[in-house]
Amino acid sequence: MEMENSFYVDPLGIAGGLALWWIKEVNITILNAENNFIDAEIAYNGEEVWFATFIYGPPYVEDKQVFWDKLSTLRSNPSDKWCIIGDSNIVARQDEKIGGASFEFSQARWFFEFLEKSSVLELPIKGGNFTWSNLRSEGDSILEKLDRILANIGWSTLFPKAISILDVAIASCHSPIFLLLQVLNKKSKKTFKFESKWLLKEDCSLNINESWNSSEGFSLRKAFGGKLNKTRTKLIKWSRMKFGKTKKLVDELLNKIKEMQGHPLTKKETLELKSLKKEVDKIWESEERHWHQRARTD
Repeated sequence: MEMENSFYVDPLGIAGGLALWWIKEVNITILNAENNFIDAEIAYNGEEVWFATFIYGPPYVEDKQVFWDKLSTLRSNPSDKWCIIGDSNIVARQDEKIGGASFEFSQARWFFEFLEKSSVLELPIKGGNFTWSNLRSEGDSILEKLDRILANIGWSTLFPKAISILDVAIASCHSPIFLLLQVLNKKSKKTFKFESKWLLKEDCSLNINESWNSSEGFSLRKAFGGKLNKTRTKLIKWSRMKFGKTKKLVDELLNKIKEMQGHPLTKKETLELKSLKKEVDKIWESEERHWHQRARTD
């Protein structure tokens, strides 16, 4: 799926920065953008218009009050359907933090004042309690919940089946959050596509030659179509056998990583986590040709 549209807020030095990409089927109008947020109006597939604010909360205490006060002024109409998503850089409760300095409610008060002023609630995130880690072990380990999805009643009524999912952090100290606005439909039957990653395997051409040359019993008129069908069937079965194990392995590795990211780690576990991530990176690198092709053709 190609993201044909984009909008950026440049970082300040090496800190911050925001990027928003969207497909052509989604109509997005950027209403406001500053260092710490992008505010947008969204319409999709004839749905009612709603608003989304993508945030990167300031990390410094002295900037937090100004940020949350500014955010509370974005929606003047209480009937606006509004969702806020991103890195809040706020720990709101004691159970959202393990390790490091003690939780201080004083740093969270502006966040709670924003919730009250804007009449928004936090949506639960499935898949874990913490979204950020300092990637250290034992006594130096810190886990926090910093990334959030907030929404008002109007938005929640518009998307009553919306769910949010915490995924695995591989190349970042933050775990990505996915917001699904509706239950995904069952996948329709896929059309056959020759995958360029198949060419990386030596036995690919052997399977093609074998199935193409063994296609007998067809009339001359149907011979070409028959050869194509038999070759396609052979390649599908071969691909499942050759690459199905890879998908299963990646799933197992990601599940293990996600499980380990949910609690403070010993030094041994920290080394194991790094090793698991490298293994996933290696597999994904070998799949790069596949994803490059699909990005151009899907």
